[in-house]
Amino acid sequence: MTNFTTINRRITGIRTFFSFKSKTTPKPSTTTTTTPKETPLLWKPDNSSSSSSNDTISLQLLSWGRGSSGQLGIATEKTLIYPTPVFSLLVPPSFCISPSPGSLSPRNSSFEVGISCGLFHSAAFVDGQLWVWGKGDGGRLGLGHENSVFVPTLNPHLNCVKSLALGGLHSVALTSLGQVGYGGFGALGHTVYTRELVPRLVEGSWKEKIKHISTSGTHTAAITESGDLYTWGREEGDGRLGLGPGRGPDQAGGLSVPSKVNALSFPVAAVACGGFFTMALTEEGRLWSWGANSNYELGTGDKVGGWKPRLVSGLEDVRIVQVACGGYHSLALTEGGKVLSWGHGGHGQLGHSSNKNQKVPTLIEALVDEHVISIACGGSTSAAVTETGKLFMWGNAKDSQLGVPGLPEINPSPVEVNFLMEDDGLGPHNVLSVAVGASHAMCLVSRSSCSE
Repeated sequence: MTNFTTINRRITGIRTFFSFKSKTTPKPSTTTTTTPKETPLLWKPDNSSSSSSNDTISLQLLSWGRGSSGQLGIATEKTLIYPTPVFSLLVPPSFCISPSPGSLSPRNSSFEVGISCGLFHSAAFVDGQLWVWGKGDGGRLGLGHENSVFVPTLNPHLNCVKSLALGGLHSVALTSLGQVGYGGFGALGHTVYTRELVPRLVEGSWKEKIKHISTSGTHTAAITESGDLYTWGREEGDGRLGLGPGRGPDQAGGLSVPSKVNALSFPVAAVACGGFFTMALTEEGRLWSWGANSNYELGTGDKVGGWKPRLVSGLEDVRIVQVACGGYHSLALTEGGKVLSWGHGGHGQLGHSSNKNQKVPTLIEALVDEHVISIACGGSTSAAVTETGKLFMWGNAKDSQLGVPGLPEINPSPVEVNFLMEDDGLGPHNVLSVAVGASHAMCLVSRSSCSE
């Protein structure tokens, strides 16, 4: 088993930006149906760096699924049925993948790379620099306008990024600068219900640095270095914010001011936001949940929901090291590399070869022979990355978001995603991380070293 140590994130802030639907979505000036043979190089060490092409590692970002809003980043609105290269990176060997929301994985490098998928937009960061693309209405890309962007575009308004969490109508970035923000239904944390076209710092009542963030379509959570959890955003009486009686909506169904979840009297280390519920994970690997529960999404064995955190059932003998939440379901990863799922299974997103709901966390038998190192959820889609670099996906395949051609719209069993070998002189695809949106997905892979 992997020995996960205490997270030590020297992070001091969160920036968020919010959006509403616009009347029109601009189309790209040109569209293509084929991918260029040479994948664009998005990042490489600058000339002043001591690094050379011989001591760098080649990474590639690939995307697939629905691309109608530019969220695939390939200058086309076309739906892609298999993973297609978007850009490449040349990074130092000391790089690491930024821990996903809901993960206890420690940081072990100052040079981090991360990816995230929102409802109709996507983002990636490399060594603090942020690139965004996809639907831009309301400012969710943080570029200062509401136009959609069909290729990865550097965001000049934000740097020092350490973690990303893209929502349905807003985006959240954790930085090394030191603060936080809100808007719209309160998902931004800025006390006013307006859109933000550029990233804006969130100012919460905490006195410490923030070490962890997560967001859903409409609510957001942040954890301080001492383990205090704060939530804000949309609240419709389901209790997803965990704030108790009298702490519900203040305007338009949302709570715009970040508030501490006092119902958790112990420190938490990670948090994941589902569609209408929230999960918190302690450093010891205990999992707590609250919010809506009509589809057993809380994993407590019943349909009793509400704002009071409850311990998730049947996990006393295992340590959970990551939790990921979709619209109405969740996945949990054990320290031993096994995956459990529960909640709504109508699209096959639980991975149990059926579309039945699950009341409590249930082992995904199809993955028991794999050692999984990370998991991800979209609205009704699930994914897992193994220590050998394989990617498995299952659930809703209506928009080809599973990356495997020929699947039925409901695919209830994990399938391995295979990659086309381009004539680029690079080696096999070793998957490092995956991000899943509502109708698209992306993964970051390493390839053999290449020379300029």
